[in-house]
Amino acid sequence: MSDEISSTRDRLLAAAERLFLSKDPDQVSIRAINAEAGLNPGAVHYHFGSREGLIAALLERELIPVWADHLAPVVRRSERPDEDGPFSVEDLITAIVEPFEELVRTEKGRMLCHLLARTALPQWRMPASSPWFSSAPFEVMLGRAMPELPVSEISERWRLAFVLLLKVYGNASNRPAIRPETVIAFLTAGLTAPAR
Repeated sequence: MSDEISSTRDRLLAAAERLFLSKDPDQVSIRAINAEAGLNPGAVHYHFGSREGLIAALLERELIPVWADHLAPVVRRSERPDEDGPFSVEDLITAIVEPFEELVRTEKGRMLCHLLARTALPQWRMPASSPWFSSAPFEVMLGRAMPELPVSEISERWRLAFVLLLKVYGNASNRPAIRPETVIAFLTAGLTAPAR
């Protein structure tokens, strides 16, 4: 990607972030983002394909680094439990909950969690290229920890767990605080329940 295209994309992402922080993200139009970035009315469509594409790029840029540090050791343990120590479902859930907890402590983090929930919940998918924005890597790790469960049940359990996480943290400013230990214990219990 050329420096000019990268710079334009960065300007659009920065403009969107400023607007999403200043008002309800659902009320921010593509026209407003282009104007805030000082670009022509077609810039978002040209560089991201759609408003959803821009939001996905913003979420990838901001959230993947947040989760990468937490998830990397868990992924290694799930792949090589004999070499890197035991892997547990609680480790996986903790590696996901802790970054959410960090995010909801800041205005920007709450905005990102809200965008993630608003984007992922309706279609149960993200228009993003990173595998971390799909359920597959998490289902694989859960399957390694719970090999007695059929694949379909692993998928159902993970979907329920992630919907709950998005509901809890996607609207964090409008909910009573739920202690992270409670979230971790509740999700771990649900994911590790005996097979039906």
